[in-house]
Amino acid sequence: MNDTDVVKRALVQAADAARFAPSIHNTQPWRWVVRDSNLELYAVSERQLREQDPDGRMLLLSCGTALHHARVALDAEGWRHEVERPAGEPLARIRAVEQVPARPEATRHFQMLQVRRTDRRTVTDERVPEDALRHLVKVTEEAGGRLHVLGRDQVIALAVAVDRAQHAEYGDDRLKAETAAWVGGDRAEGTGIPASALPAEVPLTTVAERDFQIPGTLEAGDGHDKAATYAVLYGPGDDDEDWLRAGEALSAVWLAATEQAINLLPLSSPVEVPFTRQTLRRMLGDVGYPYLAMRLGTLDPAHSAPPKTPRLPAGQVIDIVAG
Repeated sequence: MNDTDVVKRALVQAADAARFAPSIHNTQPWRWVVRDSNLELYAVSERQLREQDPDGRMLLLSCGTALHHARVALDAEGWRHEVERPAGEPLARIRAVEQVPARPEATRHFQMLQVRRTDRRTVTDERVPEDALRHLVKVTEEAGGRLHVLGRDQVIALAVAVDRAQHAEYGDDRLKAETAAWVGGDRAEGTGIPASALPAEVPLTTVAERDFQIPGTLEAGDGHDKAATYAVLYGPGDDDEDWLRAGEALSAVWLAATEQAINLLPLSSPVEVPFTRQTLRRMLGDVGYPYLAMRLGTLDPAHSAPPKTPRLPAGQVIDIVAG
């Protein structure tokens, strides 16, 4: 195997690892192209939520998580690489530079790709330690984002914003039909959220979780969110590249939380509705643009992890082309 083949193999493996990245409703709206020593990331508009995400912000954020996952995979194999984020297509281009000894922490981060889950069950009464929160804030900043941890009064404001956003969305028949196409029931193979990843009933929490109005099979748990920590992921800009970087930051903080046995549950509904997104921005003192709210907490260790959500086969998301 020559040097070119070695690089291409590494890039294909990185793109394959990125298939496990989280995405809005598990739409997996990305496509990878391996071209010489480059790995190119493209958005797939056919898997965009047109009603829920008409501006494609959550699509870009989802693609950002995949970009970060691919980089984690390359780091784990010791591949030093550079990332270009051009305006337009591709969304990003990763260029493999050279292979060096892999760092132990890079291997641990890669292992989290398989461990991470979107777990919607209730959290325990054990609070996330302050030092762990500081670490997550630092990880987010290193990945190009910011994480604002909410105080008690702001949590109540978030609960109100989530409730208003969900009521606005529940009144949209086209949006409900779109959600039904991606959640539970019969879905396109390899995509969407199966019933096995949803609680049997929506947990009774101060900050409501998204009600997909489709029963799942997971026991929601007896807890509440009294000990949960809520935060807002934000950044300085609102352009396409900013949303892509927000996805990278989300992936980084999610993997870091997983490594510390902290459950991270993304809450996108207050960002999807314009007037509730303004509420989040006011929480930030108008110093940045909110990309996502999240719940952080600890799960009951007696509960096994929910099943993995389905993934599209590699052949549908990875293309290998000549130079």
